[in-house]
Amino acid sequence: MSPTSPPPTPATSSPSAPIVWADALRAQAFHTWLSAVAAPHGLHADSLRLAAADAGFRRYFRLDSNTGSRIVMDAPPDKENCEAFARIAALMAQAGLRVPEVLAWDPAQGFMLLTDLGTQTMLELLQSDAPQGHTPPAPTPLFHQAVDTLITLQKASQPGVLPAYDAATLQRELALFPDWYIAQHRGITLDDKQRATLDSVFAQIVANNLDAASVYVHRDFMPRNLMVGSAELGVLDFQDALYGPITYDIASLLRDAFHSWEEDFVLDITIRYWERARKAGLPVGNDFGAFYRSVEWMGLQRHLKVAGIFARLTLRDGKPKYLADTPRFIRYIRATAGRYRELKPLLRLIDQIEGTTAATGFAYGRM
Repeated sequence: MSPTSPPPTPATSSPSAPIVWADALRAQAFHTWLSAVAAPHGLHADSLRLAAADAGFRRYFRLDSNTGSRIVMDAPPDKENCEAFARIAALMAQAGLRVPEVLAWDPAQGFMLLTDLGTQTMLELLQSDAPQGHTPPAPTPLFHQAVDTLITLQKASQPGVLPAYDAATLQRELALFPDWYIAQHRGITLDDKQRATLDSVFAQIVANNLDAASVYVHRDFMPRNLMVGSAELGVLDFQDALYGPITYDIASLLRDAFHSWEEDFVLDITIRYWERARKAGLPVGNDFGAFYRSVEWMGLQRHLKVAGIFARLTLRDGKPKYLADTPRFIRYIRATAGRYRELKPLLRLIDQIEGTTAATGFAYGRM
């Protein structure tokens, strides 16, 4: 989840749901383009319906063709980078992942025709198995499949192909937390001591994350972006991929934005990933304790970033539903900060911001 590309919102709609265009000229350009590509690709243009909305500016439509359903992406080029989508889709397909194939594309207008990976995400499958209001059961085989998919991606990694997930990027993402969550959402102005605490902790987080070996990083490798219904999971929302810490995507998979898993399950799947990654020759080290610590610190960076993004989506973009999941990220942040002595100043600061009291317990130093 990058600051420029908020988390997508799968919103499967019925075929009768109306398609609304804020810009009549864009609507006309879209239908002109669709008419032009319909015959060469055997599309049934009259079957067009909304498939999914996006927290950013992308929309996805589904329509039928002579050989099955297809997806059309509407991504205004002044707001979304279709070139990155097409380029990284090709990269991931070469790596052996099941990703959408670009069948037709108008770069100037941001319209793209894609193959359809199905109608159900891994998240939707999990939610369908859960009673109303309850966390879904942890489907171990499905997560094993996700781990294998992730390793396939990482094995294809080469330096110099994707932009670096470097210190400047990590720092820019972390800044979303004080700028949007603390200052804008909470309405709190940090004093000099609090700001120094945050700066010191952020510097440690960035340094720890940059110590990890670099691979291809999806950046939103989580159940809502994995498609089920096939022998291989489909992978979506990869256009912000970078070359960076190997710990990022496994942290993203198991510390989900919308569901929290029991710690035993998180540990079990992380161990499986680590063991399989080692066998695949990936640079995860020989000490699982050290690797797990690195995953937790990487996850902490992501949690701080996402809390800031969710606040920004509400306050700047008028999308308040994301802020409802912010308490989950504060719990993630407190849990990790409470486990490591170096992060205790962050825990105290979070408690000051949230008006909570830190729990007593054991803290771990460097492993």
